[in-house]
Amino acid sequence: MTWYVLQHKPTQGDRAVLHLQNQDIACFYPKITIEKVQSGKRVQKLEPLFPGYLFVNMEQGDPKWAKLRSTRGVLRVVGFGNKPLPLGDDVIQHIKNSLDSVVAQGGIKPGQAVELSEGPFEGVQAVFQNYDGEERAVVLINFMQKQQVVKVPVSSLKT
Repeated sequence: MTWYVLQHKPTQGDRAVLHLQNQDIACFYPKITIEKVQSGKRVQKLEPLFPGYLFVNMEQGDPKWAKLRSTRGVLRVVGFGNKPLPLGDDVIQHIKNSLDSVVAQGGIKPGQAVELSEGPFEGVQAVFQNYDGEERAVVLINFMQKQQVVKVPVSSLKT
């Protein structure tokens, strides 16, 4: 059995997986937890690691290939020259092993030590406090013998 990539219709990845599994086709649809700002609040959401794509494990001569394109939620089989491109088992295994270590932006916890990597405070050690919107963070730095509250871009934080 070999892995192949399918492109699914927009926002229909879960639907495609459900209908493929109903046909006894092995699927892999990796997802990660990310933090987003919704209505002014940070919320954690489970989102696809590869938006728009999922993986199926099938034999090249399997009769189920004919049903793939007409499966609900599936847009097309990714390939070249009307032939599906196989994906090595090592690639899928690497993705599965890496899922636990993937940390999406916004994964910093209050009280965690960080370093500022750009701007006037470059190289300064700080303590993360909280997020201020989607692109800014509030940190504490030691400045002039006192702890100061500073707002910095989230992209300038290193853990």
